[in-house]
Amino acid sequence: MPLDFKSAAAELGVTLSDEQVAKLMRLLDELDDWNQRMNLTAIRVREQQITKHLLDSLSVHRFLHGKRIADVGTGAGFPGLPLALANSDRHFTLIDSVAKKLRFVDQAVHVMGLNNVVTLHARAESIDLKKLNAPRFDCIVARAIGPIAMLVKSSGHLLAGGGRLLAMKGKRPDNELRSLPSGWKVADIHRLAIPTLDEERHLVEVWRSHDKAVDCRP
Repeated sequence: MPLDFKSAAAELGVTLSDEQVAKLMRLLDELDDWNQRMNLTAIRVREQQITKHLLDSLSVHRFLHGKRIADVGTGAGFPGLPLALANSDRHFTLIDSVAKKLRFVDQAVHVMGLNNVVTLHARAESIDLKKLNAPRFDCIVARAIGPIAMLVKSSGHLLAGGGRLLAMKGKRPDNELRSLPSGWKVADIHRLAIPTLDEERHLVEVWRSHDKAVDCRP
């Protein structure tokens, strides 16, 4: 690897064993293989994959909340798969509306030997947890899924009381935060520093306004 991945992950508060590092590299190998048959990601250079898929995903590790985590719009399994590997004591549900992407995720789960991940083929707004006989999630994380207000509207019903919705963004999305649905507020905005990535990254924490929240709008 052209960078010290273990050290870079440690900068993000994630301690990885050699076995875990090998599993994450195997994930990227599987991604390369499947990309020859379907377009899962436009990032094909390994160093960029490590930075923009693995480290970018792990950058939200320290902000996860509770035991039941949902990755909405997981795509090829990011950030859900790297986070699940680093958090074996938490249960992850990776949600996407594109079946072929979840076929890859299921294969990756098998190859990586993860026993704390399930996939759900659905649009978030159509999920009825009561019909699935499943509890709400303690934390919902989403990357590159559009405006935060849309994420709240589509996924807010999946969040348990006191839970956190974590929106991974590039530049600080102050304009988006002015149009949050009624009853929702920003708890915090974190500027993320991802090793070797010379791009802005922010994480926005949103929760229901009946919880104590900090108004982070400018």
